Amino acid sequence: MSRDTGFVLRGGALHAEGVALGRIAQAVGTPTYVYSTGALRAAARRFREALAPIPRKSLAFAVKANPSLAVLSVLRGEGFGADIVSGGELTAALAAGMAAEDIVYSGVGKTPEELAQALRAGVGHVNLEGEREGDALAATAVRMGVEATAMLRINPDVDAGTHAKITTGTSDSKFGVAFADAIGIFDRLARRPGLTLHGVAVHIGSQIMDLKPLETAYRRIGELVAALRARGHVITHVDLGGGLGVDYHDGPDGDVAAYGEMVARVTHDWDVTLMFEPGRYIAAHAGVLLTRVLWVKPGEECPFVVIDAGMNDLARPALYDAWHEFAAVAPNGATMRAHVVGPVCESSDRFAKGRLIDRVREGDLAVLRDAGAYGASMASCYNSRALAAEVMVEGDRFAVIAPRIDAAAIRPQSMPDWLEARRLGHAA
Repeated sequence: MSRDTGFVLRGGALHAEGVALGRIAQAVGTPTYVYSTGALRAAARRFREALAPIPRKSLAFAVKANPSLAVLSVLRGEGFGADIVSGGELTAALAAGMAAEDIVYSGVGKTPEELAQALRAGVGHVNLEGEREGDALAATAVRMGVEATAMLRINPDVDAGTHAKITTGTSDSKFGVAFADAIGIFDRLARRPGLTLHGVAVHIGSQIMDLKPLETAYRRIGELVAALRARGHVITHVDLGGGLGVDYHDGPDGDVAAYGEMVARVTHDWDVTLMFEPGRYIAAHAGVLLTRVLWVKPGEECPFVVIDAGMNDLARPALYDAWHEFAAVAPNGATMRAHVVGPVCESSDRFAKGRLIDRVREGDLAVLRDAGAYGASMASCYNSRALAAEVMVEGDRFAVIAPRIDAAAIRPQSMPDWLEARRLGHAA
């Protein structure tokens, strides 16, 4: 692996920093997510340094990318807060030691209970996705005797040029309020008791490599800020979201230095605190999914390499046709063309189709690369499979940060009394 990910070949075997992946497999089993502390820190610092020209800013890691308490704790140490989209993510961010005032609560479907939870915790900002949500937050704040600090999320009707399922800024998206309606909604919400509305937010999608859509969206937001100020509103914060992409083919990632330059240029006269919510850019390369080859099964076009990790462990290929490199932990230089598939009873449980890969045999260890973002966080127990374990590595030491959990433990079940009676042979 040539990229600075924390995963390197040493002595013919793949290591996470100073720890052989074979050692982790022996101790923990497979499938297992493995994260590099050094890679997380390096990516966090690259992002922060790229924004050095911006005088007032705050950084919040998108917890949906990876909600591991250990990952969040590492990023807290790098000066990141949290961008959350649920009450569960709020609980995780606080448990990882992130300060409530450094948390931004986004998400299009916050429940009344979650809004109250956010106010009790004292989160720094709530990004409102609609007028009714703002009404509900204001009413809840008045009832609780507190003031809610919020921003209004704007839908700028800009196509991010990325996969349709991770595009969030076009006119038919469920996120935010229409640009044309923003001023009227802002006017009405700003008058609500219990609500301090002090800015606007925008996020047009994920995995963005071309900066032009982002610049277009930001310029529209700049126009809106000027228009709101002209109407007497005090605008102190603008949340520019996240979305900067990474390359899953061992090529260059989104140009974070150019991104920082663009943001500084476009926003130089806004006089606000700029907020950023990176997720994938920070975590993707810092993790791999460690797996074992179960079978190499003959196929009509090429063999099927059946591994013990499935689409329930790493859903992105099934959801988005996403690419993750498949690599042997102990490559011998030989290659083969194969389909790489998992054990889940779905044809979509496929990680590679007719791809040239390292030659592997039954029992060999392998990894699916760049799985640190939207990997474990999207995992499920489909087919009643266990949730994969998660491990963090720092230098020559490692620790299990999430154990493997059987499906029955995740979702305990019971039978109604009448069915239990029939099972035991008693009359219902």
